[in-house]
Amino acid sequence: MADSFVHLHVHTEYSMLDGAARLSDLFAETARMGMPALAMTDHGNVFGAYDFWKQATAAGINPVIGSELYVTPGTHRSERTRVRWADGGEDDVSGGGAFTHMTVLAETTEGMHNLFRLSSRASLEGYFYKPRVDRELLETYAAGLIATTGCPSGEIQTRLRMGDYDGAKRVAAELQDIFGRDSFYCELMDHGLDIERRVHQGLSSSRVSCACR
Repeated sequence: MADSFVHLHVHTEYSMLDGAARLSDLFAETARMGMPALAMTDHGNVFGAYDFWKQATAAGINPVIGSELYVTPGTHRSERTRVRWADGGEDDVSGGGAFTHMTVLAETTEGMHNLFRLSSRASLEGYFYKPRVDRELLETYAAGLIATTGCPSGEIQTRLRMGDYDGAKRVAAELQDIFGRDSFYCELMDHGLDIERRVHQGLSSSRVSCACR
């Protein structure tokens, strides 16, 4: 168990338009590799939470329920506008300026309930190309959740790619205040993609990482 590895950022068949992992195949492989747990972090929804939990427990795997949320880029969820942080191109905000990304995981039953509330209100109140949450909703439903900086389309990584180091540090501090020092982490990815490697140094620097675990 001390040498075990757990994937905490996984898109399943319920991750609309970008998930290809069938749950039955996913848990068969997870069990074969001896992983004790697995997370579900589908984009913008928790539609597969019950199916994921049911198949995970049947396979003897500890299910970690989460989601990769879409977050408004510094605006209120009711605003239906795109935000331009740069001059466009690859260094602009994901979704053409409509949203950034953030990974959240339920640590407790309260966190699970809050995750469901975030997902519901994102669809009902924040939908603009994607179901989006904002800072207000994150503050309201942060209890029981563990959050990370997310993929390269997260707000902190986006600011790092744009050269806005002070902005990245400020956002990291804001999110640490929302989730708590022990519940906010830097998420490092390396799939051999340049967009991931370009932000590694910034995420690992003392001034940004001090605001994350």
